[in-house]
Amino acid sequence: MTPVLSSRERIAHQLAGNFPIKWIFTGDSITHGAHHTFGYRDYPEHFAERVRWEKGRGRDSIITTGVSGWRITHIAEDLEWNVLQYSPQTVSLNVGMNDCVAGAEGVAPFGAVYRQVLDLIRKETDAALILHTPNTILDTPQRLRANLALYSGEIRKIAKEYDTVLVDHERVWLDAERRQALMYWLSDEIHPNEYGHRAMAHTLLRELDLFDPESFVCRLLVP
Repeated sequence: MTPVLSSRERIAHQLAGNFPIKWIFTGDSITHGAHHTFGYRDYPEHFAERVRWEKGRGRDSIITTGVSGWRITHIAEDLEWNVLQYSPQTVSLNVGMNDCVAGAEGVAPFGAVYRQVLDLIRKETDAALILHTPNTILDTPQRLRANLALYSGEIRKIAKEYDTVLVDHERVWLDAERRQALMYWLSDEIHPNEYGHRAMAHTLLRELDLFDPESFVCRLLVP
């Protein structure tokens, strides 16, 4: 199951080379960047600016296929169109926000389908994998915060099992909450606003050793 090179090593090797990389960002409304960004860039768009312009990798393709409302089952059902048709070198997967409405009993089925998706990506491509935990939310009747934390825990287990890159937004957002900054990062109880997306982009860039406080993208204000 584990490739010779870890996903982190593979991405570092890709970035050090001269060949263009196809990056697929799939997930739900947060990756889609739908509505709650209010015209500002979402985190894949910030990533694209950092990689394609600031890092001089203009031939890289950053393709966003996240769809508002989607769960891991939607991605599994649509994987050929959503991911595989692009023959990507790197796949970023950010789900769990909608899945958590299934409650604690839904964690095991979520994990099983998530693993099936990763197995098929690895079978059909040589892509490095980037897994994200969902951002922290405020409690709502539909998405209990305790349930979401269970899904984040499952994603951490899968990331370790598959030796992927893990972008742990939950950890960063919990720290922001302790600093009373969370209210500045959310558009509503669930969705990141422009500041939340900047925070997510910065976390991703740090995880891939692409963060530079002198760059325009990395020095964007995050309260």
